[in-house]
This record gives sequence, structure tokens and C-alpha cells, in this order.
Amino acid sequence: MRPRGAAVVIAVVAIVAVVATGCAIPTQSGPSAIASSRVPLHLLDPHPPTTTTTQPRPASYVPVKVFYLNANANNQLQPVTRYVNAPAPLVSLIDALLVGPSTGESASGLTTAIPTDVAVLSATSTAPNVVTVNFSNAFGLITGTATEQAVAQVVATVASETGVGTGVVFEIEGQRTSVPVSNGSLVAGPVYVLDFLNLAP
Repeated sequence: MRPRGAAVVIAVVAIVAVVATGCAIPTQSGPSAIASSRVPLHLLDPHPPTTTTTQPRPASYVPVKVFYLNANANNQLQPVTRYVNAPAPLVSLIDALLVGPSTGESASGLTTAIPTDVAVLSATSTAPNVVTVNFSNAFGLITGTATEQAVAQVVATVASETGVGTGVVFEIEGQRTSVPVSNGSLVAGPVYVLDFLNLAP
């Protein structure tokens, strides 16, 4: 009969061996399949969550046309494409115009008659086929030929989104203002693309 102490030692060694076997590092040479029942549920999701970002998805942008002046073609109106948030509200459209030509576009001869300090305060449809655009005071400070060109840029840009039959009424800080058209007269509005045929490409 073995001493009681020897039996205890044998039992402890057996337990340690079992634990060590359970914690041993696998020594297999290749990968093996794991039963799905042992995989955490979130790893089995066929549509894992995407990382949240503050940038809008590309699908939330829509292309629009804004009009600048082509210095290489007698300052005729020339459309360029810009991308604004859908569904392209008129304020966003005019804001895109006010940014002005890009560096590359400027190098190719595009310019604008609208100074960079001009801001659009509102742009709304105020009657069937009529849009009222309200600018800051800086728009009213444009002088000479540039005034007609700036008005033409705005009218052409609005009409590209709403249709050539759309007339534009101009306001400065909420006050309706008269603007020049190609025949030299001042018009309280609305004014149309057809009023600027001299600047048409």
C-alpha cells in the first residue's frame, strides 16, 4: 500500500498534466476548419458594419453646370461641371458658381466677372418659371461691362438647372434691383438667357 502523501503527489501531477494539455500551443502544420458553433456570432455576419465617416458618400453628389467667361473667345459664356449635394438646391448651385474657376481652368482662359467677396443670401422659386436670387451688397458694387457679364453668368447657371425658359429676378440684401442686359437697358427683371445672346458660345 502506497503512502497517502505519494497518492496526493500523483493526483496533483495528473491534474497539472491535464491542464497543460488543454493550454498547450497547437503544433499542427496547417490550418483547420472551425465549427460555426464555436465562431462568435458577429463574425458570421455577411454584412459587417462599415466605418462611420463624416464625408458624404459619392452618390450624394450630383453634377451641375455653372458658367464662366472664356477670355480666349471674346468672354463668351462657357459651362463647366461642378458637383453639389443632392438634390442640388439653387443656393448650392450659385455657391458653386461663386467659387470661381479652378487653377487649371484659369490657366486655360476661363475667368469670372463676379468678385470673390460676393455671397448669395437666398435663391428661391418665387413664381412659375421665375427664380429670385438675393445677393450681398458686394454684387451691387460690380461696375461697367462686368455687371452685364456677372448677371449673364448667374442667369445661364440658373437656367441650366431649371430650364432656359426660367427668368431671374435680382435682389441686393433683399431689395429688388435692376440689372443690365445685352441691349444696354436696365431691367427690373425677370431676365432670361435670351437677353444675353451676345455672350452665348
